[in-house]
Amino acid sequence: MTMKLLQSLRLVGLSTLLPLLAGAALAQGKTELLVYSALEADQIKAYKAAFEHDNPAIELKFVRDSTGIITARLLAEKANPQADAVWGLAATSLMLLDKEGMLQPYAPKGLEQVRANMRDSRAQPTWVGMDLWSAAVCFNTVEAEKRKLPMPSSWQDLTLPAYKGAITMPHPASSGTGYLMVSAWLQGMGEAKGWAFMDALHQNMGVYTHSGSKPCRQAGAGEFPVGLSFDYRANKTKKDGAPIAIVFPKEGLGWDVEATAIFKTSKKQDAARALADWAVTRKANELYAGNFAVLALPQVQERLEFVPADIEKLLVKNDFAWAAANRERILTEWARRYEGKAEPKK
Repeated sequence: MTMKLLQSLRLVGLSTLLPLLAGAALAQGKTELLVYSALEADQIKAYKAAFEHDNPAIELKFVRDSTGIITARLLAEKANPQADAVWGLAATSLMLLDKEGMLQPYAPKGLEQVRANMRDSRAQPTWVGMDLWSAAVCFNTVEAEKRKLPMPSSWQDLTLPAYKGAITMPHPASSGTGYLMVSAWLQGMGEAKGWAFMDALHQNMGVYTHSGSKPCRQAGAGEFPVGLSFDYRANKTKKDGAPIAIVFPKEGLGWDVEATAIFKTSKKQDAARALADWAVTRKANELYAGNFAVLALPQVQERLEFVPADIEKLLVKNDFAWAAANRERILTEWARRYEGKAEPKK
């Protein structure tokens, strides 16, 4: 083999190796940010890709589960926190974490554009909203016709004997959707009437699931004719072709805010602040607009195909502080009364 050929081979090898070395160096130079989230799994991929496109030096790693499970995990990890940030967790949950002194105050760039009722009110907030989600009822019209079930128009309708065994809803300890329903019923009806309503609803309940999306999926598949769920999942299930009507009960809808927060214990504060900044940008809100009808930046809102344009008028008056402060008490009482119909935890 000639010297010239050896030199050529070395050059080829080096040209092949250099991009690999550069890629490895780039990967080593990235900051890995551990993000806990209750965002829907089918939302995270798009959000992550868009953020990382704009912040190539940061890689997001997600731990994802239902709201109640993520909240419980974060509280359990208080002595040894793992997460750097939260992106997409209920404001009522974040208020619990804030009470425990776990959150880092930070005012992201563009905070002044965020709705006042969708952020912590302090000048240096510990949580800032992204969007809000509200209760919705998924009603399988095909199964209803088979069973001769009337179309409900109110929460009270669902206590009628005709619906016995036909309803599924999220467990409020596991699901933020389940808890926002329970909280809204207790706030709107008063506690005595609220518990009486849930006692009657329980008589018609088939199962309490550990996911806010699952009841609508069950209704869409005909497993149960009536699934108490939330607006995003209802809209997507109907858009995907399931034979459901979406009911927004006339007494009003419970709701909560998905929000972002930074943990005090994170050693990656700069990267966490970059996420908090990006989460309130127009670009981020444009992504949220594909999933939710009410956004932190109202000027970016678009109408979802199967959600009323005036859905904000249907939202009940919601005392977040009350809902957060009374969460443990409410969940304990709820479990005492209704845990017997909860699906087994995996």
